[in-house]
Amino acid sequence: MSNVIHEKRLALIHRVISPDEEYPKEYAVLVTDSQSIFIRQKKTRGNFWLRREMSYGTALITDVLPKTLEGYEQTSLESLTVDGANITVPHEAVISLALKKQVHNPSAYDFFLRLTMRMQKEEFQVYYFEMNCLPSPNAEAKIRFYMVPLGAYFKP
Repeated sequence: MSNVIHEKRLALIHRVISPDEEYPKEYAVLVTDSQSIFIRQKKTRGNFWLRREMSYGTALITDVLPKTLEGYEQTSLESLTVDGANITVPHEAVISLALKKQVHNPSAYDFFLRLTMRMQKEEFQVYYFEMNCLPSPNAEAKIRFYMVPLGAYFKP
């Protein structure tokens, strides 16, 4: 008899970006009832452009078709947690999760950004998340990532 506990897959955040000194990393976040798994995605653009776009919220606009929650049903959670490129955060290890919304003030150099926002009659909005967690009893870690709601800024 097997004592395997099946985790329920609750949600999938299609794309978040985590800033990094070397290169911003792109992830999908699979949320289960006991953990969140940041699944490393392939790079979609160059470092210079990605950093620039992160500053005003269009970095998450992509023409890459995201995987759905059903797309990850065939992938075992064990294989995702074992992969060294992915980040696994058990929910009981999370100390805090802060969400910040920042209003963008485009500079004179961001003429096309301001023009696009005016034509679309909306502002690009980025949500900044900061998660503090205890990966081990003696160490605290901080994970920062950016997310844009899928929909208005998604190019299918």
